[in-house]
Amino acid sequence: MSWFNARIAARLAAVALLGALTAGCFQPMYAEHTPNGGPGLRQKLQEIEFVPVNVSNGSREARLGVAIRNAMMFSAYGSATGLPPRYKLILNLSTQRLSILVNPNTARPDTENFGITATYELREIETNKPLVRGTSTARVSYDIPGQEQRFAQQRALRDAEDRAAKEIADNISTRLASFFFSNM
Repeated sequence: MSWFNARIAARLAAVALLGALTAGCFQPMYAEHTPNGGPGLRQKLQEIEFVPVNVSNGSREARLGVAIRNAMMFSAYGSATGLPPRYKLILNLSTQRLSILVNPNTARPDTENFGITATYELREIETNKPLVRGTSTARVSYDIPGQEQRFAQQRALRDAEDRAAKEIADNISTRLASFFFSNM
């Protein structure tokens, strides 16, 4: 049995040695500084100006635009304000509602999908040069409890809008972080 223990010990030693050799290769994404001493990702994200979404005031899209913008600002800054801007993010939204399940007795929808499609572009303010362009899409479903429960219907739609807005903000924030991290 001692040869068996020796083999296990040798394998564990090999794994520990490989782990020790690769431990210095890891660079945290949100580190304070890059390995060459430059500014870290957090500082780059704090230099983004999030331009308000250009939609008509008082509309559902305006509320969603504010929610998405605020979520991305908090993700980038960690507070309400950032550093003096070097970049600006321009965001455009479109929304869709689609009935998925329709009650055959009442011909009213029982389940609907709500979707947001956001196109965004990150530009350098100094040169107005586009750095990143993309589209993010979020689709969420929600149940409609019945025609006599109007408040519940509106609340279900609003919750679906909020979930989709959060998903859009997370997607764009992650893509921006990935862009800045890969270009450090």
